[in-house]
Amino acid sequence: MITYEFLQQYWWFLISVLGALLVFLLFVQGGQTLLCGAKTEGARTMMVNSLGRKWELSFTMLVVFGGAFFASFPLFYSTSFGGAYWLWVIILFSFVIQAVSYEYRSKPGNIFGTRTFDTFLWLNGIVGCFMLGVAVSTFFYGAEFTVEKGNLLDASAPVISRWASTRGLEALLNVNSIVFGLAIVFLARTQGALYFCNNIATPEVFAQQKKNVLYNGAVFVVLFLIVAGTLLLSDGYQVGADGKIETVAYKYFLNFIDMWWVLLLFLVGVVAVLYAIIRTAFSERFTCGIWYSGIGTVLVVLALFFIAGYNNTPYYPSLLDPQSSLTIQNSSSSEFTLAVMSVVSLLVPFVAAYIIYVWYKMDKTPITEQEMEETAHKY
Repeated sequence: MITYEFLQQYWWFLISVLGALLVFLLFVQGGQTLLCGAKTEGARTMMVNSLGRKWELSFTMLVVFGGAFFASFPLFYSTSFGGAYWLWVIILFSFVIQAVSYEYRSKPGNIFGTRTFDTFLWLNGIVGCFMLGVAVSTFFYGAEFTVEKGNLLDASAPVISRWASTRGLEALLNVNSIVFGLAIVFLARTQGALYFCNNIATPEVFAQQKKNVLYNGAVFVVLFLIVAGTLLLSDGYQVGADGKIETVAYKYFLNFIDMWWVLLLFLVGVVAVLYAIIRTAFSERFTCGIWYSGIGTVLVVLALFFIAGYNNTPYYPSLLDPQSSLTIQNSSSSEFTLAVMSVVSLLVPFVAAYIIYVWYKMDKTPITEQEMEETAHKY
């Protein structure tokens, strides 16, 4: 028999999968930050159109991620999206200007010029990735909020969650969150370069992107080691036997030990990402790095979400009141809601299969300069 606890665990798993896929799809944003380094206008056109065929995926995944959180863990949605709104507004605005840029960059009558919209794409790549990384880092480093469910009975102010006046921007004062955000930026840039190596059939572009893979990959590895070391050595919260939330030293390290299979996912993912970076940077022509890196990224992010929410760990720690921290158990939807949505979630594999098929058809033939000259539709 399917229990309420199983449904809660199952939906945290789905949230983790969506979050992992979102981080992988940020290669689009990372690729946008590399446009300014294109040596010729033809190279820039190929790069923009390579990303233009995929930009809607990352945008859509962000929306689906937020929607799934709203449906399965509504208390998190109301607490974070409703309280830390400056953080999320900046993220959403950066994605809005991305959509506008792809739509109008090469439209007839564009009085601003393509470089203006390329700058918007660069901003989306830097700001969007960085702020998303900062937002995810609060799953480990906490945020300044309190939760009082009894406020629902107060007709004059039925507000459950209360935040510090900075409304989420206080995370930008946390060095650990800043490093986490920068790690996401350089991961996205590395994967953007890996995608260009796979999708653009021009020797000049390939040679340039190999260098980008090496330089950005090296910076990412350093930042990632700092993030991993900080997480493994930091304290965390745990729900005790009496239901009280208490501080535990080396909590995330202990989660890896208690859940050995999560540690295995993490290590396999790290090796896959490193292999993609090293093989692409030092091989004469290796174009499959994006797939090794993509799979590795998904595995690593899955592992991070698992240690953030499983093993009686509050996935959204409160720095102001530990007892207000959100867990899978105290923030989920009702058993009926989760059960109904679980039936709908069975359609996910079919949707994923369709996306994979369409992706394959779009990328079956790498982009060339000749195609850009002959095609009627260009971004």
